[in-house]
Amino acid sequence: MAGRYPSRIVCLTEETTEILYLLGEQDRIVGISGFTMRPPQARKEKPKVSLFTSANTDEIVALKPDLVLGFSDLQADVARELIQQGLTVMVFNQRSVQEILDLVLILGGLVGANKEAAALVAELESGLQRIKDSAATLKVRPRVYFEEWGDPLISGIGWVSELIELAGGDDCFVEHRDRAHAKDRIIADPRVVIDRQPDIIIGSWCGKMFKPAQVRQRLGWTAIPAVQRNELHEVKSVDILQPGPAALTDGVRQIHEIIIAWSTSRSDADSTVISA
Repeated sequence: MAGRYPSRIVCLTEETTEILYLLGEQDRIVGISGFTMRPPQARKEKPKVSLFTSANTDEIVALKPDLVLGFSDLQADVARELIQQGLTVMVFNQRSVQEILDLVLILGGLVGANKEAAALVAELESGLQRIKDSAATLKVRPRVYFEEWGDPLISGIGWVSELIELAGGDDCFVEHRDRAHAKDRIIADPRVVIDRQPDIIIGSWCGKMFKPAQVRQRLGWTAIPAVQRNELHEVKSVDILQPGPAALTDGVRQIHEIIIAWSTSRSDADSTVISA
């Protein structure tokens, strides 16, 4: 007897929902995370059965899923509860650009959409290459401090650091790139950021609006070039902090646009000095 692909899938995080929609396999989804924002129609069409570290186990079981998809050790307790209820659970742990692309292929294989997944990966890679090629034309690369949280200060996670580099910047805390957990990326002494003299500060406070005014008020931060030149920008967490296609499209494009604008303003300033 021929096997069959999962037909009732619960997605505990946004990125698997987004990928399945992009593959045209959204009809398989029977439940999503309440934090899902992409694609917008998912919020209208699918029952919300979980947050991030918690879930309505009874509601999920009632949906009779043949596959539940989760992300990272932070959902280990939820996954354990569902497994104990007899459900099949697969938890991914993608933390890099390559691992995000691999996730697309794995999900495609799980639902029998291998060709569509390969095409989506090719499209994502092509977009990243265009940004990389554009970044290669920059004469000077800015130092970029990406702030995932403001109190305590937390620097950007792995794929964010990679995308900053691809977009034409140098991550001020590149040594944090391989630290999967936020607690391991805490910058205990804010003076370290001052010492690294970022040209650009990008804030993406998960679930909370980034407030440049609060950054300007930090003790000693007026000595930072980014603060002096008002290079304080926000990339919304929904566009960059979910390890899925959004980060590789909208997220990296916004970072690149910020860097290009910085480069242009720098060139204009240099031209003014020369002409004077």
